[in-house]
Amino acid sequence: MPIASQRTMRFLGRSYMAFVFTPEEPIIDWLAQLDSWLARSPGFFGGRPVVLDLVNVKLHKPGMVHLVACLLERGIRVIGLEGADPAQLGPDLPPLLSGRAVNSNELIALARPEQPAAAPPKQPASLLIDRPVRSGQSIIHPEGDVSVLGSVGSGAEIVAGGSIHIYGTLRGRAMAGHMGNSRARIFCQKIEAELLAINGYYRTAEEIDASYRGRPMQAWLNDNVMMITALN
Repeated sequence: MPIASQRTMRFLGRSYMAFVFTPEEPIIDWLAQLDSWLARSPGFFGGRPVVLDLVNVKLHKPGMVHLVACLLERGIRVIGLEGADPAQLGPDLPPLLSGRAVNSNELIALARPEQPAAAPPKQPASLLIDRPVRSGQSIIHPEGDVSVLGSVGSGAEIVAGGSIHIYGTLRGRAMAGHMGNSRARIFCQKIEAELLAINGYYRTAEEIDASYRGRPMQAWLNDNVMMITALN
C-alpha cells in the first residue's frame, strides 16, 4: 500500500511598519493635541497600523476600552497594545504585543531536519529609487537611508530608518529616523512638503517657514526640536 507523502506545514512571518502612539496624562489634553494634528493632516492614519503604548498612563480596562474607541472615532485603528497590565486585558481590547517582530524573509517551517530553511538574504543599508515617487505611493525602508532621484508627489510618502535624500521636489511626506534614529536628516532640492518628521518629531506644511518654499533645504533634530534651513 503506497504511503502518502506528508505535507510540510509552513508559517510565514511578516513585519509591518506601525505608528506607535504614547499617550500622556491628562488623556483629554493628549486627545486635543491629536485632534489639532489631524486637523492639519486629515486621514493621515487611515488604514495604517497603530500600536498604543500605555507605559506613561495608568488605565484600567474601562479606560483602555474608551481610549481605543476614541481613536477609532478619529479613523485610527489600534492593532496592539504595549505597556499595559495583562490582567486588565480582554477580548474587547487589542492584544498585548510581546517578543520581537519577525522579518518578512524569516520562515518558521515544520519541516524535516534534512530540509533546513534557507538563511534570509542580508538587506542593503540604503535604498535608491531611480524614478519619481507618484502621488499615493509609499516607500518604506526601515533598514537605512532612502535616496530618490526625482520628485516625491503630493500624497506620497517616504519612510526611512535613516536619512532621506530627495534630488527633486518634495511635495509629499518625508519621515526619517523612523526606528528611533535621532541623528537622521532630510534633504531635498526643492521643498513643498506636506509633512516632515524625524524620530517622531514633525512639522506640517503650515509650520514650515514660507521663505524656504521652493528652495533646497535640510532638516535635523536639535534637542528634540526640528531645525530647518536652506542649503543656499
